[in-house]
Amino acid sequence: MSMVMPKPHQRRGGGSNSASRMAALVALSLGGLSVTAVMFWQAFSQGGNPDPLAAHLGFNAATLDIGVLVFREGLECILVLAAITATMGTSSHDYRRPVAVGAGAAFLATLVTWWIAIGLIDDLTQKVSTLNLQAATGLLAIVVLLVVMNWFFHKVYWTGWISMHTRKKQHLLDRAKTAEASMANLWWGFVLLGFTSLYREGFEVVLFLQSYRLKRGGGIVLYGVLLGLLFSGVVAVLTFLAHRRLPYRRMLILTGVMLGAVLLVMVGEEAQEMQLAHWIPTTALPRLAVLVPPWMGLWFSVFPTVETLVAQAVATLLVAGSYFAARVQSGFTAQVSRGA
Repeated sequence: MSMVMPKPHQRRGGGSNSASRMAALVALSLGGLSVTAVMFWQAFSQGGNPDPLAAHLGFNAATLDIGVLVFREGLECILVLAAITATMGTSSHDYRRPVAVGAGAAFLATLVTWWIAIGLIDDLTQKVSTLNLQAATGLLAIVVLLVVMNWFFHKVYWTGWISMHTRKKQHLLDRAKTAEASMANLWWGFVLLGFTSLYREGFEVVLFLQSYRLKRGGGIVLYGVLLGLLFSGVVAVLTFLAHRRLPYRRMLILTGVMLGAVLLVMVGEEAQEMQLAHWIPTTALPRLAVLVPPWMGLWFSVFPTVETLVAQAVATLLVAGSYFAARVQSGFTAQVSRGA
């Protein structure tokens, strides 16, 4: 997965870049250790919640799931914006401002989309049973999560998205140099670039969060979104104000691994929602129930039924298969390039 990295405006020594990279890695490591510590504390101190009819996912776990996804989408948006603004100068013809205006408009549009989605789903709750609606929105959330973290699909979805924005930016800059377009048209062109860079990620988050809102309420969604925006804001400040070259690839891999755990939780929970809505049967495994501790149901939605375990196994195979398919495709492309 190729990525366009932002270039700092001023040259800095290798020591400064190494120090920045090390500081970012230390911060990520501390964050990962903190998450792990919270997970173990919650698992052993709270004792789990084995009741399949209860909202088994705890407050901390649900908040973390939402925060990780929002941060992941925020990180991808920052990379696109960084690719767009990487070669823009600081003269009077600087087009960073319209890009920022477009991104701000996209953030507001995301909030409007959120309220529209709430209105539509709340209207559906008057016509469709809650269990059926939760099962349906849960499936939608899983599809969004699979798209976000799917390695094979991201070869087109992610790299192509950055490349398209970079080409569009270069086209606008070339038109500005040759005076083929008015300043107003160029300004609105960069506004559109900023808008599309952020709104697509925001739209995905809105779709994903509908399931959590139905099951957990708006409060827990708010805390998770604020957590993700906090981390995204830190990365944005380092990227656009401090002009730091952060280890974006490693950060994406780390959040991808964390989203893998979120995916397993959501798939297990969604399978159980479908069982409660009688969309699929429930085949209990009494012998396995003795071996599965209660905290496995609390944090990972692992339940001793055939359907939930098969669903989680299929999700794991899909993600792993797409990763290896992407590796094989990359190797084949490299061989073709060398042969040419």
